[in-house]
Amino acid sequence: MSIVTSVIRSTAAIIAFAVASFAISLACHSADPTSTPTPSAAPQQAYILGPEDVVEVDVLGQTDFKVRAPIGADGTIKLPYIGSVQASDKTSEQLSADITQALVSGGYFSHPILSVEIVAYASRYVTVLGDVSAPGLVPIDRPYHLSEILARVGGVRQDAADYVVLRPQNGPERHYIVSALATGDEAQDPMVSPGDRIYSPLAELFYISGEVKTPGAYPMTTGMTLRMAIGRGGGLTDIGTDHGVKVTHKDGKIDRPGLDDKIAPGDVIVVGQRLF
Repeated sequence: MSIVTSVIRSTAAIIAFAVASFAISLACHSADPTSTPTPSAAPQQAYILGPEDVVEVDVLGQTDFKVRAPIGADGTIKLPYIGSVQASDKTSEQLSADITQALVSGGYFSHPILSVEIVAYASRYVTVLGDVSAPGLVPIDRPYHLSEILARVGGVRQDAADYVVLRPQNGPERHYIVSALATGDEAQDPMVSPGDRIYSPLAELFYISGEVKTPGAYPMTTGMTLRMAIGRGGGLTDIGTDHGVKVTHKDGKIDRPGLDDKIAPGDVIVVGQRLF
């Protein structure tokens, strides 16, 4: 056997061993139950077109077929060559496929490269009213959390209540604490749907006087107790006492609640002097 033949055979054996080792390593890694596959991103829900949305339809290379068309009340758009096309209740991808099919079937283009872009969202929106920075209609082009909608209208104002009211298009209204929207779980920051209404009420007031450092009218917070109300009034003066505090309710009833009892909107709290 020549030296050259020996070298060739040795080199081939080394390569075969390397390939086999790589294959075994790859198979072991694939079968490893502890290996973590890369998670695939969840698909985002596509926007469903509706009346008053505006789309731009463009056929590549055809300058006479670039149309910006509003969707009419009947759910259709008007396009060159093919006339009215149903657009409502479809995604932009579905509408693109339908227009392409109509152009091919009509013999206008053989293989059109067509795109449909949404240039104005108007059919799907939520209504935000009350004590927010910019109340009005908020178009939603994808699923939004309640906190995101509030952020889009500038948030609630300083004199707003500490909760907002969500009135779904179908179902009972629900109250959500504003501070919990960004810090709580998804149950405390729900997704909104087209047609939902969001209302931010003004904060209701309670009144405190007597032996507190800063008497006056203050906004209520959810679950406010007498202890919290006294703290909101600056705390007791040097001669004040938190025993036997008198509370007059809206209906005229006078009560002497404990420090951890809840107070109600409109309550008038009078803090007396301690006995020496």
